[in-house]
Amino acid sequence: MQRTDAVLIEATRLMHWFPGWAQSIALVLGCFAVVLPLHQIAYRFLTRAFQGRSLFWRSLVGRTQGPTRLGLIIVAVGAASAIAPVSREVRVLVNHTLLVGLVALAGWCCSIAIHISTVIYLRRFKLDAEDNLLARKHFTQMRILERAAVTLVALVTLAICLMTFEPVRQYGVSLLASAGAAGLILGLAMQPVLSNLVAGIQIAITQPIKIEDAVIVENEWGWVEEINSTYVVVRLWDWRRLVVPLTYFIQKPFQNWTREGSSLIGSVFLYVDHTTPIAAMRTKLAEIAAQSSLWDRKVVNLQVSDMRENVIEVRMLVSARNASQAWDLRCEVREKMVGFLQTELPGALPRLRTEWLRTERDPAPRSDVRALAS
Repeated sequence: MQRTDAVLIEATRLMHWFPGWAQSIALVLGCFAVVLPLHQIAYRFLTRAFQGRSLFWRSLVGRTQGPTRLGLIIVAVGAASAIAPVSREVRVLVNHTLLVGLVALAGWCCSIAIHISTVIYLRRFKLDAEDNLLARKHFTQMRILERAAVTLVALVTLAICLMTFEPVRQYGVSLLASAGAAGLILGLAMQPVLSNLVAGIQIAITQPIKIEDAVIVENEWGWVEEINSTYVVVRLWDWRRLVVPLTYFIQKPFQNWTREGSSLIGSVFLYVDHTTPIAAMRTKLAEIAAQSSLWDRKVVNLQVSDMRENVIEVRMLVSARNASQAWDLRCEVREKMVGFLQTELPGALPRLRTEWLRTERDPAPRSDVRALAS
C-alpha cells in the first residue's frame, strides 16, 4: 500500500514538470487511447445483440458507428477537461463546444434514422416494374416527406445549438417578441423558401406529379426525375434537364400523361386522297399493330376525322404500356403506313387535280402546241 502511494506521489511530482497545455494534450490522447478500443468492443457487442432484430435496428447500428464513436470521444474529452490544468474560461469554452457537438451528432443520428426508415419502406416497391403507378406514388410521397423531415431536424438542431449561446438566444427572443419591421422583412425574405416548402407538402399529399411521370412543362416533354425540397428536375427527351420550382406545379397548368396509369393512347394523322380505300388502311393498321412488340393489345382504331378541299384526314389510334413506347409506336405506325401507301396504294397519296375545258371561243391549238402535246 505504501509503495502504491509512493508511485502516485512520484507521478504527481513528474506531472508538475510539464506545462498545462502538454498535460491537456496528454489527457486528450489518453481519452482517444481508451475510448476507441472500448467503442470497438461495444460496437461488436451491439452488432451481435441486434443480429436477430428487425432490419431497421441492424441498419441503424451499422450506419451510426461513426457518430457514436464521436459521441464517446466528446464525452471522454468533457470528462478529461474537468481535471485538466486549464483556466475556467478555457474549460467553459471546451464544454460549450462539446455540447454543440453532441447536439449536432444527435441531429445527425435522427437524419440517419429517417433515411433508413424511408429506404426500408420503399424496398417493397419497384420503379422498373411494367405497371409502376403505385410505386411512383409511394416514392414521391416518401422522398418529399423525408426531405421535409430532414430539413425540420436540421432547423431544430440549429435552433438548439444557437440557443446555447446567450447573446443569440436573447436576440432571437426579442426578435420574435417584437414582431415589428424586422419580422416583416424576414418574413418577406423567407417567402419563396416557405412557399416552396409548403408546395412540397401539398405535392406529397395531393400528388399532381410523381417520380417518373411523363409531363409537358413549358412546351417541353420529359419525365419527372427528382422532386427536391424547393424544385423539380424534369429529364427532357433529349437528355437536357429542366429545373422548375415546386410552386410551378401548384400555380400553373401543365400536362401529366401518367397520373392515373402508365398506359397511353397515341394518335397518328395522315392526309390522303379522296379515292383512298379506308377499309384497306384499317386492315393494314391492325396488321402493323399486331406485329409490333410495343402495342399493348388494347386499342387500335382508324377513322376519317376530317375532310378538306384536296385531302381527307385519317386519324389512327394505338395504345402502349408507357409514354416512351407510345411515342415509338406512333413513329413505327406512321412509317409503315406511309410505306404501304407508296407501294400498294400509290394513288392514295395526296394529289392536285387540274381539268382543261375548251370552248368555241378558244383558238385552235397551234402546230407547236400540238407537237408538245404529242
